[in-house]
Amino acid sequence: MVVSVSAVQARRIALAAQGFGRRASAKPTATIGTRQLNQLIRRLGVLQLDSVNVFERSHYLPAFARLGTYDTSLLDALTFGPRSNYTEAWAHQAAIIPVESWPLWRWAMDERRGPANNWGRWAEAHAPMLDFLRAELAEKGPLPAGKIEHEANTRTGPWWGWSDVKTGLECLFMFGEVVAAGRTRFERTYALAEQRLPSEIVGRSILKQDAVRELVRSAAEALGIGTVRDIADYWRLPQAVTKTALAELVDSGDVVPVRVEGWPPAYLHRDARIPRRIDHMALLSPFDPIVWERNRALRMFDFHYRIEIYTPAPKRIFGYYTLPLLQDDAIVGRIDLKTDRQNSVLLVQSAWREAGASVDLDRVATLLRQTAAWQGMDGVKVVGRGDLSADLAGALAATG
Repeated sequence: MVVSVSAVQARRIALAAQGFGRRASAKPTATIGTRQLNQLIRRLGVLQLDSVNVFERSHYLPAFARLGTYDTSLLDALTFGPRSNYTEAWAHQAAIIPVESWPLWRWAMDERRGPANNWGRWAEAHAPMLDFLRAELAEKGPLPAGKIEHEANTRTGPWWGWSDVKTGLECLFMFGEVVAAGRTRFERTYALAEQRLPSEIVGRSILKQDAVRELVRSAAEALGIGTVRDIADYWRLPQAVTKTALAELVDSGDVVPVRVEGWPPAYLHRDARIPRRIDHMALLSPFDPIVWERNRALRMFDFHYRIEIYTPAPKRIFGYYTLPLLQDDAIVGRIDLKTDRQNSVLLVQSAWREAGASVDLDRVATLLRQTAAWQGMDGVKVVGRGDLSADLAGALAATG
């Protein structure tokens, strides 16, 4: 039997599964500590990494969006510390995942060694470099790329201007021979897998079919509800193998086929809840799981979203690093932020209202002040364009 779910219910299911709607019921003065951060990362299963730092690095934003103000050094200690229960992997994209999830990607690491893969071809052409790097890490322990002495350790050529040393380390990282051993100023330190991960993790072997099924199950749980494409995208899996895994998960009772108005056929995780309402205000990272699959964001929120980091400035429509503005169970706008640390102010470089959306300006002003305080800034200043900017500046002035 196929269950029917309304589009509004599906949207609320998805938000609740991702941890939205809980902050409003918490005590305003409650301190967000490692327990809440651990619970959130386990709920999401992944924090995507990105180097852009004009406002704040992406992996810090999902926790702030869901939990509110917290000390980012706690997240650093949890994810990059020497006794971390998390590690980095190419999962969706470059991301932080629980250590116990690492063996689920062994099949992908092995497949990257093949001649059909760019990493496999590079490895074949640079075998002496990889041998040198293995020996260097074995002798000297965890090292960042810049601390490895080699005549080829100069930035040149393709591959983002990486040196052969950096490319070789990334190659071994993609193969699972090397893992991240923390970051300093966002620069990754590399270690042999056996130097950083428990032996039972390094030695664990999981058949591809079983690993994919578990990844699909975890994606369905994290999303709450989704189409085959939605669930496949959570871990960037092929849709064909995702569909096969979903059929097995239907048989096991982990997911239920559902019909959602305006959606392709979808699946509901058995533990998903359907809230009557979502009470939440948040700015979302461009790489937040609630919006990272742009077609899903369009289907759920009628929100057409494209990040404009790589768009030449004269051709940008909304701004360099616009963040979707979530108000309850709707995305009502987008705000381009910059943390001006020299002048201790959070700059609103542009602010836009979604067509037909009703924006609660007082709540947005409060959120921006909370965001500025979280960043250690003294205030907020609206300096840019956009059809929401003037109203937002007025709300900030009126409530300031």
